[in-house]
Amino acid sequence: FVMHRADAPSQTVTTSASELTQMYRDMYLMRRLEIASDVLYKSKFIRGFCHLYDGQEAICVGMEAALTYDDCIITSYRDHCTFLGRGGSMEEVFAELLGRKTGCAKGKGGSMHMYLKKNNFYGGNGIVGAQSPLGAGLAFAQKYKGMPNCTLTLYGDGAANQGQLAEAMNMAALWDLPVVFVCENNHYGMGTSEDRSSKSALYYTRGDYVPGMKADGMDALAVKQAVAYAKEHCVSGKGPFVLELDTYRYHGHSMSDPGSTYRTRDEVSGVRQERDPVDRIRKLLLEHDIAKDTELKAWEKDIRKQIDKAVDFAKASALPEAGALYEDVLVDAGDITARTVSNDYTPLR
Repeated sequence: FVMHRADAPSQTVTTSASELTQMYRDMYLMRRLEIASDVLYKSKFIRGFCHLYDGQEAICVGMEAALTYDDCIITSYRDHCTFLGRGGSMEEVFAELLGRKTGCAKGKGGSMHMYLKKNNFYGGNGIVGAQSPLGAGLAFAQKYKGMPNCTLTLYGDGAANQGQLAEAMNMAALWDLPVVFVCENNHYGMGTSEDRSSKSALYYTRGDYVPGMKADGMDALAVKQAVAYAKEHCVSGKGPFVLELDTYRYHGHSMSDPGSTYRTRDEVSGVRQERDPVDRIRKLLLEHDIAKDTELKAWEKDIRKQIDKAVDFAKASALPEAGALYEDVLVDAGDITARTVSNDYTPLR
């Protein structure tokens, strides 16, 4: 851990055989889901924008190991695996990707707009950096209600230079809001490397007066420890925290980006061989005799079957009816009334 205006957490992480097993199964599921999404996109079942998360799975899994569903998460448009980590199903992901009404947003959100309100996942936001002030707002609500929880606001290195992020950090610091600003630094904002877009790529120090930390985002256990530390900082009343997680995406920025014009294939394969987050947990399971190689292969085979069934479910699901276009636009105002220019009161319906 590299720190800014804060003491480092312990280098010792407490875990268990069951936690490591679940981490592996979850990350392998996320990896296979994104691979299947790649195939569906290239087969033209998925249209429009599609941003894949393979390579960054340790962040989702490590985060959730340190949080509860009473904590809030809001992220950018690379959100499939974050939705899964929050308790969403792969059937809902694939159905949403295919624009079917059984999707998590009834087929109207697509790849970039997945939500799970019951578990406090607020998207899935398409505008670069726009989730930052929204995350501060969620944290404001938590503090206002006296909740012992925090909000994780995720953004990429490409969004780190957004003015609205600086404004959100300033407001969060003024009001001591329990928000963790999490920079998922995969080192490329679309096709622009961090050294070409940022005068200083020390994103964990960007809060200046806000404490920060840099951790290995390819190590699920390191992410768990870092997020637990950041959450404790926030809920203890010390205000916001900036957490930079050093990670890497294997696919291009989106499916329209081959990801090979601004980085070499050797660079990508090098990260896969040396830092792959799924393989790291797999090695731990084998080294500590938690699982045999045959068991792991059996789990992997079962997960691939689950993915295939979920894809079939999505393909068989119906498209939204035309009338659904006009639904979920306005909130039912109930008994709320508004005063008009004639000084009378009209129900907001």
